[in-house]
Formats: sequence, C-alpha cells, structure tokens
Amino acid sequence: MTDRVVVVAGAVYDKGRLLAARRSAPEELAGRWELPGGKLEPGESPEQALVRELREELGVETEPVERIPGEWQLKPGYVLQVWTARLVSGEPRPLEDHDALRWLAPDETDAVDWLDPDRPAVAEAARRLRAGYPGMRDNGTTPS
Repeated sequence: MTDRVVVVAGAVYDKGRLLAARRSAPEELAGRWELPGGKLEPGESPEQALVRELREELGVETEPVERIPGEWQLKPGYVLQVWTARLVSGEPRPLEDHDALRWLAPDETDAVDWLDPDRPAVAEAARRLRAGYPGMRDNGTTPS
C-alpha cells in the first residue's frame, strides 16, 4: 500500500508546440498554467491514466511517448510525474478544470505563469522540442 497519490501530466505536443492549460479551479490555482492531467485511479498504469485524463479534460486522443525524469511534490502526499505525449486526434478544448488553452513554441514557454511544480518538466519538454528530440517529433506532419 502506498501513502502517496500520483498525479500524471502530459507535455502534449503537436507541430513543434507545447500545450499549456490555464486552471479555473481550485481558487488558489485559478489563473495559473499547467501541463494537463490528473490522478491515477486504482489499477491504472500512469500511461493509461494520462490518456484517460487528457480525453476527459481536453477531448483529445494522445499517445504517451516517454516519462520526463523527475518527480515533483504538489502538496503533502501528492507527487507529479510528467510524460511527453503526442496529439493523435481531436482539437483540445478546456472541458474540465481549465478555462483557456495555448499552444506555445519552445521559445514561448515563459510567456505564461506556470504552476511551480510544472516548471522543471516544462523546461525539459521545451528543450526536447528545440533539439528535435526523437520522442518529440510529429509523425507524418511537417511544421507549417
């Protein structure tokens, strides 16, 4: 039995850009930006939870690519793990817990006020996008 709750988030990318989601709740987080995701449910792998959460929160289908190294404390008993994830289908919409979405180029990631626990993963995802990291390439698409 574990005494911590794992929260998974997706560094969702498409066409060389990273998706940012602005929180609408809870009040203490509202107006700040995050990588979207949510809590692992019993019996789920982190990758399964990520796909489910992104479908529920954004209405999109994604493919987890790989975990960004590290784990970040959210609040006592809660830790954040982040995966890069490729957008497979759908146009992201803020369906739950968010009131706005933005696609950011790698050099624009500091244009929003990220939640503190997300900052290290955002920096790594942006670095990977800038470097053309194999796990961050868009399959079958070219940037316009």
